[in-house]
Amino acid sequence: MSGQGEERSAAELADVAGELRVVVSRLLRQLRAARGEMDVTPSQAVVMSRLATDGALSVADLARAEKVRPQSMRVTLAALEERGLVVRAPHPTDHRQVLMSLSPEAERMLEVARGAKESWLATAIATKLSPAEQDSLFAAIPLLNRLVEP
Repeated sequence: MSGQGEERSAAELADVAGELRVVVSRLLRQLRAARGEMDVTPSQAVVMSRLATDGALSVADLARAEKVRPQSMRVTLAALEERGLVVRAPHPTDHRQVLMSLSPEAERMLEVARGAKESWLATAIATKLSPAEQDSLFAAIPLLNRLVEP
């Protein structure tokens, strides 16, 4: 690779992009495994996470946000509602619509899963990285955030 401060070639950038993609995928798999026994499908977990982040949403808004058909989103939400993990409420201004939100049980499940994932990651950082490597990781976080900013 080029020295510090020099521009990288397109081939070098493609190589590092491939390596980063693989590492991020492996990290995500590890985090999913560390979440504990949520006993929901991946699509249900994504919907629960979206509702936790964005708050109450209509079926159409959820489908649009997750890039799935409204019919598919209805099936996912029906399964979550049957288990008591989402609740419906009338839209405050458009009474033709229904808003879906997380139940207290779902919020608790997500909090437990989030804690398990963060605990796994903190332990991995503490046990697998030297203090200097931890410093490098801490310094990389703002850079990674910039990669995903709109």
